[in-house]
Amino acid sequence: MPPRRRGASGFRGVRVRPSGRFYAEIRAGGFRLTLGTYNTPELAARAYDAAAWRFRRPRRDMNFPDVESLEEAEFLAPPPCLVDDEDRRRHRQVQRRIAIAEHDEQLMRQWRAQFPNDVDNTDAFFANLRAQRRSNRRHRRAVATFELENPNTTWTENDPRWDDIWTETTSDDE
Repeated sequence: MPPRRRGASGFRGVRVRPSGRFYAEIRAGGFRLTLGTYNTPELAARAYDAAAWRFRRPRRDMNFPDVESLEEAEFLAPPPCLVDDEDRRRHRQVQRRIAIAEHDEQLMRQWRAQFPNDVDNTDAFFANLRAQRRSNRRHRRAVATFELENPNTTWTENDPRWDDIWTETTSDDE
């Protein structure tokens, strides 16, 4: 079988990017593992060789056959960040969600421009809701203070309502 053809970079597993940088990848078990992008073809080839050692490839498949061990190959090339199909799938999913969120924001801007009264009504609704919650909190606090100061209270000392009133009425928004 003839040796595998080496790309324009002159090294196995290394391709030239349009930006002029060099991209290293290795195929293993039906997967294509991305090893990273490097400034020089030698660094990309060293990363390929380190991965080839990890996958126990024969020396004839390596770019630098003079390397004697995995440790030496890893010393010459930093351990790569392996990117697999699952990483790519997650990245596409995140990109889709970002695109959807950006589209939603664009639609909301258009809606606000087209229906300013609805925006005012929505703002008024939530302002009213916040005011009602503050009022209810003040009322519960007044009841708790009254029960605390009243010697004839109906609440016992271990009544859980004390804890409820305390956690519900202590707030920084007043």
